Amino acid sequence: MRAQPFRFFENVPVRRTELLSPSQLRIVFGGAPLAGFASGGRDQSLSLFLPHPGQRMPWVPIEAGDNWFAEWRAADPAVRAVMRAYTARAHRPETAELDIDFVPHADGGPAARWAARARPGDRVTILGPCDGDNRSVAFRPPADAEWVLIAADETALPAAASILETLPAGTIAKVWIEVPHQADRRELHTKAAAEITWLVHDDRDRGQLVQAIRAAVLPRSRPYAWIAGESGVVRALRRHLVTERHIPKADVTFRGYWRLGASEDEFREA
Repeated sequence: MRAQPFRFFENVPVRRTELLSPSQLRIVFGGAPLAGFASGGRDQSLSLFLPHPGQRMPWVPIEAGDNWFAEWRAADPAVRAVMRAYTARAHRPETAELDIDFVPHADGGPAARWAARARPGDRVTILGPCDGDNRSVAFRPPADAEWVLIAADETALPAAASILETLPAGTIAKVWIEVPHQADRRELHTKAAAEITWLVHDDRDRGQLVQAIRAAVLPRSRPYAWIAGESGVVRALRRHLVTERHIPKADVTFRGYWRLGASEDEFREA
């Protein structure tokens, strides 16, 4: 019988934090509670459960088994853990460490506020993979794709960076990344033949990704596209690629990580 590919990892401590740029805060989790965690790399997603201020540990009804989500949802929002989806930016099983990158908004929601005040020893719960070949890895180009298109905003930058690190040498990749500040631009490591275009909106003119890709001259050979970020931008990009560039729907992976004008909780409910 195949083992369940996901399980809860409880009482996972923060080891250290690092501000990578104005829009990227890395938190490194680690220790024995991560034993058995098995990231599939690329855009591996997981569910992170965070405590409210004054709580030592996040409240998650793990003892409810398969009914945990219903009990969590029925609980008082002021008590139940803050649940958010994040990318496993890097996993180092040899040191039992897991990197997760956050976007630290001054006016952000409870997850952003938790990340801003996180200190070594703070504890979280993670619902994550214990099998590297799991359905929460969405970046899966077909074997006959001849090049890769990647489009991401700052919320999808960790996943895009991880994907670039895993691309085989010589892979042709056209990459567009939109960030709020010039200081968010940084070197992204890859063995691929990647052309990376940074777009900076300085909190204005968000949505440059759509304009840039519409104007781009793309290879005529078969692509695989991975696009992620603000849901309205992602929908517009997918529509452009499918209806105007005539890329088959099956060859476009798209992920809305957030929605302009909606809180994190409103977006999750929708």
